[in-house]
Amino acid sequence: MTTPLPSLTVPSAATTAPSAATTYTDLNGLAALKNAPSSPAAIRAVSQQVEALFLQMMLKSMRDANAAGGETDSNESSMYQDMFDKQVALTLSKRQDLGVARLFERQLGDKASTTAPAAPVTLPRTGATAAPESHADGHSGTAAAADATTAQHAAQFVSAVLPTIRRAAQSLGVNPLGLLAQAALETGWGKRMARTADGSPSLNMFGIKAGESWNGARAVADTVEFSGGVATPRRTAFRAYGSIEESVSDFANLLSSSPRYRDAIAAGGSAQAYIHSIARSGYASDPDYGNKLNQILNSGTLRAALNPRATKL
Repeated sequence: MTTPLPSLTVPSAATTAPSAATTYTDLNGLAALKNAPSSPAAIRAVSQQVEALFLQMMLKSMRDANAAGGETDSNESSMYQDMFDKQVALTLSKRQDLGVARLFERQLGDKASTTAPAAPVTLPRTGATAAPESHADGHSGTAAAADATTAQHAAQFVSAVLPTIRRAAQSLGVNPLGLLAQAALETGWGKRMARTADGSPSLNMFGIKAGESWNGARAVADTVEFSGGVATPRRTAFRAYGSIEESVSDFANLLSSSPRYRDAIAAGGSAQAYIHSIARSGYASDPDYGNKLNQILNSGTLRAALNPRATKL
């Protein structure tokens, strides 16, 4: 679960690819950023510019503090010092990961997805085949078209994960709808998963973190954790799997082996009771976790995705 940073606007009028400015006087590079589409490259370049501005402010504050302490510079010296500070700030933002650009890049990427479709993500089906998916974050058409895209994506997700979830639910003795709603929430219907170092999706259907005891592959992502009702951004490591089956099986083992989830398993055939218990167990730090699960469980999107398969549950 992530909380967006303050809103920024990314212009999206042109069709040419951006070229990030390498010097603070590179006006062509800056103009390209203003006219470029909301591509990942443009978003990354804009984020670096924002971080550079942030560093410039820090350097200027340091210079002003020195001046207040008695140091004085000529007008010419101040001008060259200001030019130097601007170039240092831009160079640092391009070569060092200070975190500011990464956070803005994530926020700008979320905002850009409302004006242009993102690159498609492929979610493997159970078995060796893969199902191509259209990214449902884009709202470039009408609301009805966006809803249709979301419904189609949800149907693909359910088709990919439901057979494995149904088997796991049967072994646990719980209603598979509760597990399905949880997987949909944790992954954003399969679109929002942490990625490994090589860019592969983690296939972590239930957002299980990779603690010290985990010896398998890992995927890192920016998250928001809640403590005492206060949200704090963090960089979190999650478990990564080779297949959906591995992920669901690991989650089932987690539920059955931990006393804290005893009530969730005891919910049996009631998906509503399972959701209530899993939220109360503290599975997620988000205080609104249970409400979000309920929204998915009772959504028309889930009902539509399940409609051809409802009799098989």
